[in-house]
Amino acid sequence: MKLNELNDNPGATKPRKRVGRGPGSGSGKMGGRGIKGQKSRSGVAINGYEGGQMPLYQRLPKRGFNKPNRKKYAVVNLGLIQKFIEVGKIDATIAITEDVLVASGLARRKLDGIRVLAKGEFSVKADIEVTGASKSAVSAVEAAGGSLKVTSGATAK
Repeated sequence: MKLNELNDNPGATKPRKRVGRGPGSGSGKMGGRGIKGQKSRSGVAINGYEGGQMPLYQRLPKRGFNKPNRKKYAVVNLGLIQKFIEVGKIDATIAITEDVLVASGLARRKLDGIRVLAKGEFSVKADIEVTGASKSAVSAVEAAGGSLKVTSGATAK
């Protein structure tokens, strides 16, 4: 086999449809767009428009509620904190605050605070101070001999 003998599987590619190239082509004159109207013009995209019928997204009832002042926390897992301590990016001898987590690159930014979750193994004695933490994360840190202090009253689940 040579490079010039390579070709695609039969039926894998189709020739391009050349629109508006005379009546013999089968899609000449109006190019399959019909006569007049908004859709026959170029640069028109009518998403969700159903020809005057009430669109589906308006027919369905609204559900739920989005709290406008909801807090958004940056999430950090205990397993990642453990890994960063082992690599030496975080010093476990001093208190691990939110600023330390951001400076080490573990969290990109604080948002409304950092919340620690208990995913992964944690076996280092460390003092952690964050905005929020899950109950299982608090118990995992205390089981390792450290302390997890939540600065605001945002403990959940």
